[in-house]
Amino acid sequence: MEREEEIHYWGNVSEEDYYKQQGIKASKSFYTSPRGLSLFTRSLLPISGSPRGVIFGVHGYGSDTSWTFQSTPIFLAQKGFACFALDIEGHGRSQGLRGYVPNVDLVVQDCLSYFNLIKQDPNLDGLPCFLYGESMGGAICLMIHFADPEGFQGAILVSPMCKIPDQLTPGWPIRQVVAFISKLLPTLAIVPTEDVLYKSIKVEEKKIIGNKNPLRYRGKPRLGTALELLRITEYLGQKLCDVSIPFLVVHGSADVVTEPEVSRTLYEEASSQDKTIKIYEGMWHSLLFGEPDDNIEIVRSDILSWLNDRCNRKI
Repeated sequence: MEREEEIHYWGNVSEEDYYKQQGIKASKSFYTSPRGLSLFTRSLLPISGSPRGVIFGVHGYGSDTSWTFQSTPIFLAQKGFACFALDIEGHGRSQGLRGYVPNVDLVVQDCLSYFNLIKQDPNLDGLPCFLYGESMGGAICLMIHFADPEGFQGAILVSPMCKIPDQLTPGWPIRQVVAFISKLLPTLAIVPTEDVLYKSIKVEEKKIIGNKNPLRYRGKPRLGTALELLRITEYLGQKLCDVSIPFLVVHGSADVVTEPEVSRTLYEEASSQDKTIKIYEGMWHSLLFGEPDDNIEIVRSDILSWLNDRCNRKI
């Protein structure tokens, strides 16, 4: 029986050939977390020479590491960084009910255990380690920082979900009713929200590419997931002053999925001595894929410059 052709966000060129064209080496595997969860992982590495730093990536809600998310780690690997990422519980190829994240604290421990395992590689010994998170992944990166305050030398937060917009937050008594139902049926996918992909990606042709992701969660948010994300963002909102890690936060001024004003609040309230914020006029939520290529290059350049300033070796 002929093998069905695999589709990628870049087209039908095989992964091996594409990565070779990009001048990087890549691998993928499964990692079993301490709680017994099978998690899909991906690495994207410089093809030659020693890495200049290590990037640990966390994707956003409904997404995964195998589609457009990897475009930035590919770019960073080309610039000399060793990049590692995993599909979190209920996402991509990892174990769990699709789109269901019952406990973000457990996801944080999954990430930490995997990242700490990678750090044991003698080839990476002594290299600066950075967190990289998009949207919900940005919130998870901050939670990882709280769980291990000294474990990373910096964080790149892309359109971080530090608060759910007020228009998407149920008020009283709806929230209390939803919470009650969620205790009985936490996996019920009935939260009434629009597909955020179309509000995230500005370029029409790229919306088509983003929508082709075979692993993207397309259902309504599950009750348990929605309430858990609300819990975590409310918690983060009260803890912004405790953020002490060096960070770069980037956000589009026209983002309607996560709030750029909350990123400004993070920048103002964080106790970090080394903090940088970039708000890009007119850009949407998907800064590193959904914008015109010229805009993406601006954001990439800012991220690379920030990393270069914090690594011992320059390009």
